[in-house]
Amino acid sequence: MNFALILFVLVILTGVAWVADKLVFLPQRRRAAEAAVAEFDRQQVRVGERFADENAAQTRARLRDDKLRQPWWLEYSASFFPVILVVFVVRSFIVEPFKIPSGSMVPTLLVGDFILVNKFDYGIRLPIVNTKVTQGRPLQRGDVVVFRYPKDESVDYIKRVIGLPGDTVAYQDKQLTINGKPVAETPLPDYLDEERLGYAKQFEEDLDGRKNAILNNPAVPPFIVGAEDYPYRDNCTYNARGVICKVPPGNYFMMGDNRDNSADSRYWGFAPDQNIVGRAFFIWMNFSSLKRIGLFH
Repeated sequence: MNFALILFVLVILTGVAWVADKLVFLPQRRRAAEAAVAEFDRQQVRVGERFADENAAQTRARLRDDKLRQPWWLEYSASFFPVILVVFVVRSFIVEPFKIPSGSMVPTLLVGDFILVNKFDYGIRLPIVNTKVTQGRPLQRGDVVVFRYPKDESVDYIKRVIGLPGDTVAYQDKQLTINGKPVAETPLPDYLDEERLGYAKQFEEDLDGRKNAILNNPAVPPFIVGAEDYPYRDNCTYNARGVICKVPPGNYFMMGDNRDNSADSRYWGFAPDQNIVGRAFFIWMNFSSLKRIGLFH
């Protein structure tokens, strides 16, 4: 389901109702209200003081309010237009909420984390058509990014940017190397993986000076099992030690922080620039642990 398209259709429908109400229906109701009040005043004059309505002011106000009241179909369309418009603008151009569905980004992000994604950092894109209208800044290694899965663009993925266009990314013997330079890893205390009910080897990875925690079990075999066919697959070489890829122009090499439990670029290929949704930056809720609320990197 394309939620952006649904929101857009709702904005159009409620917007048409809102404009029609302001330009057509509201003036009609005002004229009807003025006529009803004028007729009431004439009736009060005809009956005289003796039989006049003792609560004339309240009656006049009630008559006016009844005539100005929106019919139900306008109340449930035009009245919601400002709210739907604000939601559409914020979600399309400023921030969009997502929920983490899997453990591929553990320990950075956990299942059940509700996150916010910056929609303008990499350039603003028009919703639905996905046309970029502002340039924004380029993606950087180490950014945590939401993007549309190349194999099924109705599905959103979240991974860390490892390789930029033109980079040579090697993942050999569980060691990440970018452009021939090994990415430094510093051992951290073992991580308690509550999803798998066990401890996992944890390291601090340094990508161009940007540090983040990863899980990487040296006991798991390094070779990639089940790599699919994908565009630019000829840019990658698979062997018993892992994979080596040359990132093509306009694409990115993505990996999950949970290196042994992540379906990422090692398996399905590169993430095209046009599939980028935005940069994830904030956990706004986790009902299992409120302490997780805050910024992450």
